[in-house]
Amino acid sequence: MNTTTLKQPVRARLVTPDYPELAVRPTLRYNSADPYAVHIDFPAHVSADGEGLTWMFARSLLEEGLETPAGVGDVHIRPCGWARTILEFHSPLGLAVIRFSSGALQRFLLRTYDVVEPGTENLGPSFEHGLSSLLGDAV
Repeated sequence: MNTTTLKQPVRARLVTPDYPELAVRPTLRYNSADPYAVHIDFPAHVSADGEGLTWMFARSLLEEGLETPAGVGDVHIRPCGWARTILEFHSPLGLAVIRFSSGALQRFLLRTYDVVEPGTENLGPSFEHGLSSLLGDAV
């Protein structure tokens, strides 16, 4: 099975309460082998440990969050005015709030639909094999 990976660098702003906003340049990433998920790869200079950082969440969450506040748990997404979208990443180390251009996120989302249309996602034989291993003959 061939897989397709999309990568799209974007401009964003790390929003902090006590300091000026910090410009960051994360990369949005989507892989057809994991069709339900999107990834945001952050550069090393914005992480607490100096290593690169990746957040993964549902593609459907991104779609929903571009229109209305969405998310439960570690990732929350909400519109901020007509041109910006806020992503909040919650971790044991704290909260990161990143402001993105809504247009950039929307373009990326539409590109993912060109790779795997919503409703046609298939995790393939490896998923079915794993599920069969867990459930035995019940599958």
